[in-house]
Amino acid sequence: MSYFNQDFIDFFTELTKNNNREWFNENKPRYEFSVKKPFELCVEEIIHRISEEEEDIRITPKEAIFRIYRDVRFSKDKEPYKTHASAVISPKGRKDFTVPGWYIQLGAEDVRFYSGMHVMEKDQLQRFREYIAANMDEFDSLLKEKDFKKYFGKIYGEQHKRVPKEFQELAVKQPLIANKQFYFFAKLEPKKILSNTFTDQLMKCYFASRNMNNFIKDGIQ
Repeated sequence: MSYFNQDFIDFFTELTKNNNREWFNENKPRYEFSVKKPFELCVEEIIHRISEEEEDIRITPKEAIFRIYRDVRFSKDKEPYKTHASAVISPKGRKDFTVPGWYIQLGAEDVRFYSGMHVMEKDQLQRFREYIAANMDEFDSLLKEKDFKKYFGKIYGEQHKRVPKEFQELAVKQPLIANKQFYFFAKLEPKKILSNTFTDQLMKCYFASRNMNNFIKDGIQ
């Protein structure tokens, strides 16, 4: 089923041009009806469907969904509102980024489905590099999986200019071992939000991410 109508996209298109409290307050009923409520229902379905595959996913939409209000205290960009709706589905939702999860971002410009890990603690990174080194063939095979390449293409992440000595030789064979982060994402056109098969498309991204996520999960333990 489709949770969204055209006003979801229109709201964020207009908010991008009118990112101020006066406009938002005037249009808050639109936000509640066309954005907030349907997004909650969409996230609720995705959580339920992922929880059927992942026994540690037992969160509510409230625990997953980020507020639309931006924290501008330490930012040069003082626009008060995000121009997208977003949620992270992981064992502890938006409060814990220390395990692989799934981040969904819906806006007027595109839809993004992220997975992997954007933040790794120092000890996690060391363990994961050691795990890659010990399982290089499996890691290379996962990167080449048909659906992973179709939906995500490759792994992204900032790299250390110098890696620990024990990984330097391996970094020549597999440059990703120099990464600080290991994340990947798929992009969909905004009109896909209105499709009756939208949640099915997001689940295809989930299934394409699952093997790599399990590898990361095993590697950081």
